[in-house]
Amino acid sequence: MTAHFVGDTAVLTGRSLRHVLRSPDTIVTTAVMPIAFMLMFVYVFGGAIDIGAGAYVDYLLPGILLITVASGVAYTAYRLFLDLKGGIFERFQSMPIARSSALWAHVITSLVANLVSVAVVVGAALIMGFRSGAGLLEWLAVAGILVLFTLALTWMAVLAGLSAKTVEGASAFSYPLIFLPFVSSAFVPTETMPGPVRWFAENQPVTSIVNSIRQLLEGQPVSGDIWVALGWCVGILLAAFVVANVVYQRRIS
Repeated sequence: MTAHFVGDTAVLTGRSLRHVLRSPDTIVTTAVMPIAFMLMFVYVFGGAIDIGAGAYVDYLLPGILLITVASGVAYTAYRLFLDLKGGIFERFQSMPIARSSALWAHVITSLVANLVSVAVVVGAALIMGFRSGAGLLEWLAVAGILVLFTLALTWMAVLAGLSAKTVEGASAFSYPLIFLPFVSSAFVPTETMPGPVRWFAENQPVTSIVNSIRQLLEGQPVSGDIWVALGWCVGILLAAFVVANVVYQRRIS
């Protein structure tokens, strides 16, 4: 059964990846908006923002990476919605394939596409002067956090794609996710924010994730934020995974 599931998922993932490769504008579009934000904040607002020592692009990059993922997962909801409306899942049910492999194919495709977009954004940051004091282990830890974050948001996108009534509704769920980094420590220190906004910024998931990635990229000792970040990522991932699979079983039953 496991080999059957793995083989089916691999075939369907290949199908989804081919769709992405045939429309590379998906990855380009996903990367363009975060790079535009990075250019604007570094070269327009950066001189007016006091972050202490260090280049502003180094401070900014972790939040930009999260925005990249948040904007990228909208395409997962969009592609899944189109498959549902196009009757692809009904066709799959008539074939001897594992039912869950269709969902996992979309999830793996999202993970691959978003990691490529993240790599493009990091490349742009390097051109803009980003430098990191992180070693191999720190970079692997950053990659691990980003993978967990991407999987968590991707399963939320799966849930949105399964529940949406329109194409616009399928991808609109990502708008609040893209906004969250702006009310966090991603662009400015939370200490500069007024009381209620500061409380929200310091207690929402993005701040702990951004702080952890920033500390790792700077090669600094990691604070307790990393455990909070991992708790948020794993908690959201598990909740979205369970609910999305329940909704999926109801849709195909």
